[in-house]
Amino acid sequence: MKLKGKHNNIIGIVGKSVATLLLVAVCIVLATSLSPIYNFAEPKPFSGSDIFNPYRNVDSMTTWKRANFHTHTRIESPLNECEYSPEATVEAYDKLGYDIVAITNHNYRTPHPQHKDYAPAYEHGYNLLKYHKLVFGAERVMLFDHLLPILPSQRQWQIDMLGAECDFLQLNHPLRTPLTSNDIMRKLSGYMIMELDSGHSTECEYWDVALSAGHYSFGLANDDLHYPDRSDKIARRCNFLFSPSTEWRDVARTLREGGYYSMRLPDYGSGDWEQKYAANSNLPHITSIGVNGDTIYLSLSQKAEKIVAYGSEHRTLVELSNADRVDYLLAHNEPYARFVIYFDSGEVIYTNPFAHYDKSLGDYPTTNSEHSVNITLTILYNLLLAALCGATLVAISRLWRKRDKQKR
Repeated sequence: MKLKGKHNNIIGIVGKSVATLLLVAVCIVLATSLSPIYNFAEPKPFSGSDIFNPYRNVDSMTTWKRANFHTHTRIESPLNECEYSPEATVEAYDKLGYDIVAITNHNYRTPHPQHKDYAPAYEHGYNLLKYHKLVFGAERVMLFDHLLPILPSQRQWQIDMLGAECDFLQLNHPLRTPLTSNDIMRKLSGYMIMELDSGHSTECEYWDVALSAGHYSFGLANDDLHYPDRSDKIARRCNFLFSPSTEWRDVARTLREGGYYSMRLPDYGSGDWEQKYAANSNLPHITSIGVNGDTIYLSLSQKAEKIVAYGSEHRTLVELSNADRVDYLLAHNEPYARFVIYFDSGEVIYTNPFAHYDKSLGDYPTTNSEHSVNITLTILYNLLLAALCGATLVAISRLWRKRDKQKR
């Protein structure tokens, strides 16, 4: 009987310990869920008599720099998620013809092994939903994060706080961020760049959802690299920037202006590195791009399987087959157009959006970025969090008080 009593006692302790850990986890989630609650502006499409040309300062096709802006390396931290050093990672990209490699570890600023001031950035976010942002040009790392950023207001608050301390932000991999929705994408603003779809998708529909709501952003396609030794992971995405140098001042200016286009690439050689190196040195590319009056023009180094112009709500505005040039008249009632070019061998090129705007009101299309704090809902929401957190702590206390009484 004594043995049975001890056995039950151990089971009781283990059960209460597990319950306590779960309640502590709930308490931590609640404590990190505080946020203002915003009134978001209604979606408003781009309009105006002028056409915003992201390639307005591209005056030559000879100074393009190839870049990846989302790269992970080894760090001295228990939360390390990559075993490869910055030196090994940058060397791997050098062999594949990249000029710019930003090292963007999670909540950790890693010095570049070759340049002291070289695309300074980090990836913000440890949360369970992988709601991550690339933070460019910040002097310090912001450690606060919502463990479960479910609400659009939580996500917007993070963007606002990060944006106040950096040069600009990129919203990372929205397609791979659980619980992201069209409604959320119609509300969020304050980021300058959208990271284009990863995985097998080439559609970038979330980009169009945001653009259709009046949130203008440029697009970057990045490897989000963790394994530089795997040919199926490295050099699968890249960006070509019209920049006179790889110095951060020039790169940052180009990123702000939009003078770049992005690419998805097949895994050339499927493990044959020599074939991969050779193919990466001879990619199809844009030879001219811009605006003439109301007509957007674009030409290529070789014929594409198809050229598609996408517009508001992801509508297909025009589609050409077996073409190396497009001249598209952007109608006054069409808010924007962005081009996607598909090649027979699997490459895909994405341009930045051309959009209607009134240039007398600013240098960029008017973004739908207004959001005001709803004071009543903010107070009620945070009081609810505090009450739930307090109830959780009381539950933990009662759990162990009950056990003490049983022992007596």
